[in-house]
Amino acid sequence: MEKTFETALKELEVIIKELESGTIELEQAITKYTEAMGLVKFCSDKLTAATDQVNKTIAENGELQVFEIQDDVKE
Repeated sequence: MEKTFETALKELEVIIKELESGTIELEQAITKYTEAMGLVKFCSDKLTAATDQVNKTIAENGELQVFEIQDDVKE
């Protein structure tokens, strides 16, 4: 079964709590930190992919087109 963003985020939260507790030994903390960095990269990659997917829309002619938010704020 493929890991989901939500699962990875929950795993990351658990690791962070363990590291913040200060009760684990140095070697285990290093292992947990390395695991956490892998989860951060996984989540970041998933968010980037989701952002790219959302930013593309299909134009009337059927071609993909980048969707850009217009900032119409007047000062």
